Formats: sequence, C-alpha cells, structure tokens
Amino acid sequence: MTAPTFSVLDLVPVRSGQTSAQAMTASMALAQRADELGLRRYWFAEHHNMPSVASTSPPVLIAAAAARTKRIRVGSGGVMLPNHAPLIVAEQFAALEALAPGRIDLGLGRAPGSDPVITQLLRSSGAAGDVERFPSHVQDIALMLQPGGATLQFTSGSEYQVVSTPAASASPEIWLLGSSDYSAQLAATQGLPYVFANHFAGAGLERALELYRTTFQPSEHLAAPRTFVTANVIAAPTADEAEARALPQLRMMARLRRNKPMTATETVEQAQQGLRDAADAEEQRIIDAMRSRWFVGEGAQVASDLTAFAERHGVDEVMLALAAGSYDAEPLDATPGRIQTLELLA
Repeated sequence: MTAPTFSVLDLVPVRSGQTSAQAMTASMALAQRADELGLRRYWFAEHHNMPSVASTSPPVLIAAAAARTKRIRVGSGGVMLPNHAPLIVAEQFAALEALAPGRIDLGLGRAPGSDPVITQLLRSSGAAGDVERFPSHVQDIALMLQPGGATLQFTSGSEYQVVSTPAASASPEIWLLGSSDYSAQLAATQGLPYVFANHFAGAGLERALELYRTTFQPSEHLAAPRTFVTANVIAAPTADEAEARALPQLRMMARLRRNKPMTATETVEQAQQGLRDAADAEEQRIIDAMRSRWFVGEGAQVASDLTAFAERHGVDEVMLALAAGSYDAEPLDATPGRIQTLELLA
C-alpha cells in the first residue's frame, strides 16, 4: 500500500484558560510545522460563537498562515457561503491568491456553521444569500475569480463587467465540501473537486463518494473526479497517551450532540476528572461510538490505519482534523499534542 499525502484541517481550538490570541499563536506554529514537514495543504474551518473554536474568519487566518509558510497550500475548509455575499468571497480569495500565488484553496460549504441566532445575525444585513441559491452562488464565485471576471447581462441588453481583483494572473482552486448526497451530487454536476467531511459526519462516506464519482461531469475546472476525505486523528508515542489526549475533544463532541451548553475544550486532566465525577451512560455511549471512527494510537499504527483507510476509499490524500488535547502543564500558546501527531505521521 502507498501511504497517502496528509493535510490539516484546523478549527483553532481554544482550551480551558486559553485566550484567542494564544490559540491563534499555537495554530500558526502548527501551520509552520506542517509546511516544514511537507504536508500538502492547511485549511481553516468557519464556525461562529463557540467557546472552543476561534476559526471564525478563514480569510484572515489564511492570510496569516500564508505569510508564515513557504510552500504548503492554505485555504478554507470551508467558507460557509450562505453567510457571505458571493462577490465578497471572490474578492477576498482573489486578494489571497495575489498574496500567495498558486497556494490558495477556496473550500465552500452550505452549512451555517453555528446556531439559528448567529445565522440570523450573519444574514441580518441582507448581503448573504439564501441556502437555496447555493449552487448558483458557487458558479458566480467561480466566474468572478477568473482573470477576465464575469459579465452581467441586464434586461435592457446592456452588459456590466465584474472582476474580483483588477488584474488577476491566476485564480484559487475551488473545492466543494459536504457530508451528504446533496454536496456530492452538486460537486459532480459542476465538475468541481469534492471533500467529504468524514471527521464530522457519522455515516454516508461510501455512498457520497460513489455518487460523486459515478455522476461526475467534466468541466473547465476539472477533467475527472478528484476527492479526498477528512479524519479525526491523534498519534502519540504510546497508545495510552493518545487515548488520554482524545478524551477532551470526545467529551466536547458528546456535549454538542446532546445539545448541552458548550465550553472551552477541557484539558486532559479536566476531562478525566469529569468522567470520574459524573459517570453518564449516555455520554459514554456517544464517546464510544465516535471513538470507533477516529484514528488514535501509536504513530506507526495510526499511519498504517490511515493508509488502509485511504486505499479503501480510493483517495491519495487524507485531511487530518488534529484532535489531540493538552495537559494542564503544557504552554497555553503552543499545541504539543497536535504537533506531535504531525511529526509522528510525517
């Protein structure tokens, strides 16, 4: 078996006692290390109003990471398009492409990335589009990102030229993200590369990839299907340490699935103490079910399991959602567990 290429998906996690500034410092150091280790790409997610997630603005984080790296592709995983006007997205990513030529990915999704209240606030200006218009907005962005821009045709018959930047020499690579049949079919119909959010979805990976590959229609963007998948991954020198570092994120995801109030991510010690103090059969059931789909263990074993996973699904790339938690004594402006995972796998 040939080992897949690895990439990173970063939500800029915020742990207990950590500031956003410290969390971002840690993520920037992780992006630099991923660049040094030869990973293919580094993407930032978009989530809002979550105590444990600081990746609220992918374009800002992409610019910061691009300035600190040399060769790795940087991008969004993804921009939640219903929250934004298509022209703004096109302008932001055209500017990023000009700042880091040949290194920018624009991953687009249609989920809100938060709760209904925040969704309403994001769309209160009227600038953002309806979810139902997602397919046409994807096409609009692709057109506006072309060096020649897009041409609007008015009912009067006159035309109006729209460009995302005055003199583009190239455009970012556009990917569609999703965890459902809808996203797979849309990517296939529009002839775009596709990423299945396996780190978040509980099921449907095989069907989504099959739909994408069997219904793919070649386009000017892409001649044949191109896809990869994400996975929650933690590697450590010992299996015991890897399991301990998995616990904070597993407990946070269990709270999310049960609609319980969210908090900053616990440290390993806090998560262990929480389980001891409040044994909860339902929480443990959810944790066990999620853990069965994660890749957690010693570095060599995790690498082997990821290689088999990639081969089983016919992909040459796996995007790692680095889920390793931190111990109390570890620096607040660093992320040793996540860097350790990368180093062991690379």
